[in-house]
Amino acid sequence: MIGKLRGIVDSYGEDWVILDVQGVGYMVFCSSRTLAALPAAGEAAMLAIETYVREDQIRLFGFAGDLERDWFRLLQTVQGIGTKVALAILSTFKPGDLASAIALGDKAAVARAPGVGPKVAQRIVTELKDKVPSFGGVASDVIALQGGIGERSAPGPASDAVSALVNLGYAQIQASAAVAAALREAGEDAETAKLIRLGLKELSR
Repeated sequence: MIGKLRGIVDSYGEDWVILDVQGVGYMVFCSSRTLAALPAAGEAAMLAIETYVREDQIRLFGFAGDLERDWFRLLQTVQGIGTKVALAILSTFKPGDLASAIALGDKAAVARAPGVGPKVAQRIVTELKDKVPSFGGVASDVIALQGGIGERSAPGPASDAVSALVNLGYAQIQASAAVAAALREAGEDAETAKLIRLGLKELSR
């Protein structure tokens, strides 16, 4: 079983790269993000590899690192997701952004990936939400803040600040993370205007 390949980039295709390892050319299928991060043909590269063996073929899937490969495996534990859709999701999201979307229950964000409809997005969020912390990418205070806003029990300055940032065009995940950072800096008693100001400062970094 191949777990890693280090060699020279030979050529690229739409969703694959051929990596020359000591004269042997391995065709490796990758997400568009991984392909974009690889160097030009003729330069050295390394990929973490997931090997799929079937009766009629052997396929290699390549990743920028172990975290992306772990997400590739995890996504396929969800019903309706195979290798093609898993790569499409990883082409759409960085691992950290995907972890945040799932942890915050943002089905609409997950559904932006090609091949992921509302039902599949719902399954991804539902089935993987408890597994996200072990994959990193989102702070516990951001999850807590988003959970509180989702319950709508007491809007308060924090949820008002998040709503204001969303109205300015920021994604729900970005707004929640920015306000969570603002709360850490200003304290739980901070007023909405201050949270918005600090949140905008955080988003501009």
